[in-house]
Amino acid sequence: MQSQATSRILMIRPLHFGFNPETAESNAFQDVKLAAQTKDVAQEDAQREFEEMVRQLQAIGVDVMVYDDTADPYTPDSIFPNNWVSFHASGTVVLYPMQAENRRLERRPDIINDLAERFHVAKVIDLTHFEKEGKYLEGTGSMVLDRMNRVAFASLSPRTHPDVLAEFARQTGYRTVSFRAADANGKAVYHTNVLMCIGDTFAVVCLSAISDPDERLMVRQELERLNKRVIDITLEQMASFAGNMLMILTQKGQKLLVMSTRAFESLTPKQIDQIDDYATLLHFDLSMIEGNGGGSARCMMAEVHLPRK
Repeated sequence: MQSQATSRILMIRPLHFGFNPETAESNAFQDVKLAAQTKDVAQEDAQREFEEMVRQLQAIGVDVMVYDDTADPYTPDSIFPNNWVSFHASGTVVLYPMQAENRRLERRPDIINDLAERFHVAKVIDLTHFEKEGKYLEGTGSMVLDRMNRVAFASLSPRTHPDVLAEFARQTGYRTVSFRAADANGKAVYHTNVLMCIGDTFAVVCLSAISDPDERLMVRQELERLNKRVIDITLEQMASFAGNMLMILTQKGQKLLVMSTRAFESLTPKQIDQIDDYATLLHFDLSMIEGNGGGSARCMMAEVHLPRK
C-alpha cells in the first residue's frame, strides 16, 4: 500500500507575494483590510515567515526542496504550489486548471524537469485544457487525497468542477467523494483542504461546513470506512485554518502534522491530545501569508511522492 505521507516537500520562495484581487472573490479567507494595511511589507514579512518554516522543517529532518519564484511573470500566489501540480508514487505528475489567470503563470516546467533528473517521472497528466471551458480543479487544494486507498475528497466550488474531478479520477484510478461545503456566512468553501486534512489513521474535518445532513453523514462514514479516526473541528476553527494541515514525515520516519500557529491556538486541549496520538504537532507563525494569501501551511507544501531513480 502506498504511504500517505512523504518526507520530501517542494516549496516556492516568494518574490512578489501579496494580496491577489483575482482570487479574492471566491476566497473568503483573504483579508482585504489587512492587505491594505500591509501592502508595503507583505513580501518582506511573508518571506520571513517562509524562511522560518523551511528552517524548522529542515532542522527536524524533512527534505525540503526550495525553488525561487521568478522575477517574471508576476505571481503573487506562487508560495502555494500545491494548486498547480501534484506528484504521485506511480511516477505520475498532474498539472491542474486554475481559475485565476495570473495563477496559471505559476506552472513551472523547469521545476518538473529538474525533479525528473532525480526522480522517476513516468507520465504527465495535463488537465489545464479545461481552463478554456471555465472548469477548474486546483490540485490538492481542491482535493484532499487519501493516497493509501486512492480516494479523493472534494468540496465542489467555483474552483472545483465535477467534470475535471471525473477526468482526474479516470486518468489516475482514484475514487472520488464529492460534496458541498460553506463557511459560517454561507459562502462556498473555496478549497477542500481548508476544511479537511487526511492522515494515515486519522482525519481532521469540519463536518458542520457540510450543510446537507446526508452528505455530512456520507463524508463521515467514508472516512470511517477508510479506518480514519474522525476529529471534528468547528466553523470557527476552520476559519482559523485548523483544517489546513498536512501530515508529513521526517527522513527517519517520524510523523509530523504541520499547521500554522493560528490553527494550533484554535484547537482545544482535547483535540490536541487526540491528534498527538497520531503525529507530532508542528506549527509556525504564518499571519502575513494567511491574511493576504488566504492559504496556510498545507497550501505551501507540495508533497513529492515520486520514486527516486
